[in-house]
Amino acid sequence: MGNGLLEGSSDPARAIAASEVSIVCVGTPSLESGQLNLDYVRNVTGQISAAIRSGGGRPHALIFRSTMLPGSTRAICDEFLAEPIGAGDLRVFYCPEFLREGSAIADFRDPSLSLFGSRDGVAEGVELLRSLFGVTADAMAWEAAEMVKYACNYFHALKVGFANEIGRMAKRSGIDGARIMEVLCQDERLNISPYYLRPGNPFGGSCLPKDVSALSAFARQKGVGVPILESVLTSNQAHLDALLRLITSGPERDVCLLGLTFKSGTDDLRGSPMVAVAENLIGSGYRVRIYDPDLNLPLLIGSNEQSIRRRMPHLADLLKDDPAEAIGGAELVVAAQRCLPLHDLKSMLVPTQRLIDVNGWRELEDTPARYEGFCW
Repeated sequence: MGNGLLEGSSDPARAIAASEVSIVCVGTPSLESGQLNLDYVRNVTGQISAAIRSGGGRPHALIFRSTMLPGSTRAICDEFLAEPIGAGDLRVFYCPEFLREGSAIADFRDPSLSLFGSRDGVAEGVELLRSLFGVTADAMAWEAAEMVKYACNYFHALKVGFANEIGRMAKRSGIDGARIMEVLCQDERLNISPYYLRPGNPFGGSCLPKDVSALSAFARQKGVGVPILESVLTSNQAHLDALLRLITSGPERDVCLLGLTFKSGTDDLRGSPMVAVAENLIGSGYRVRIYDPDLNLPLLIGSNEQSIRRRMPHLADLLKDDPAEAIGGAELVVAAQRCLPLHDLKSMLVPTQRLIDVNGWRELEDTPARYEGFCW
């Protein structure tokens, strides 16, 4: 209202006629099956749609804030807003809420994260949204904005569960679990940072698999249930299985692996997911060639040497010193690491080759090969 006060109404037509923006933030409760009940969102969207159609085509913005699974906004728009609405301009956005109970007003005024989704991920309307919510992020498609909300809540739930599991194990061992978390959070380079939050390669190496297994065994010894911890290796294996399915989903039988060690800058092959990939492909009759400039087999020592001799005694026959030789005859190139300069790799790839990016090397999209990302 003109005096700065809010006015309530149970008449959708009257409310729409007196406004330029509709914000939908009704509940999306769970059904018994665990799925979301979108009836409230659908009902209010139907009312808003009808009111806009009867209002003479006045420009309007419809902003969904209710938490909905990816694809929900598009499905609701297809159901209620597929037909043009008069001569007006109806813009639809999805702007998830990041509000905590007990501090929602403060979070609204100073959000920890701001983003918005539009039909095609275009930034049209950003000034309107910035004025309402302080949105400064780039535009995303509706589905991406919906997924961000769930990724955040999943991460919050995971952090709570993780801290609680550490706390239970610490308590059983006579250790102050809260103090452990305080010290853990002091590392802002790796622990409290985006460092590991990059989809791509499964984790490997000599530390993470070993330490996760050891901590799981320690919890069992102490009689402490830690289902999140117990599922970490299972989740990592599921990710590796998904990569193998992607690699073997096409007709290609001649494969080049760019990178075999568990990460760039090391010759450590222990627990490397790409060693497991190579083993599976060879066992299934694929022809495999490998290029990894970090590997010098005569210099491998200790458990690293023993592990690869046991798993791939014929590795020397598969390794190629020349990347052009490794890539040249391949039908499928799997880029697990950034093993060579981009311009060199571009010059070696041809349109008949399929290229799978496991490492988030997005510049590979601009190569002659048929690009496919693992998680994007």
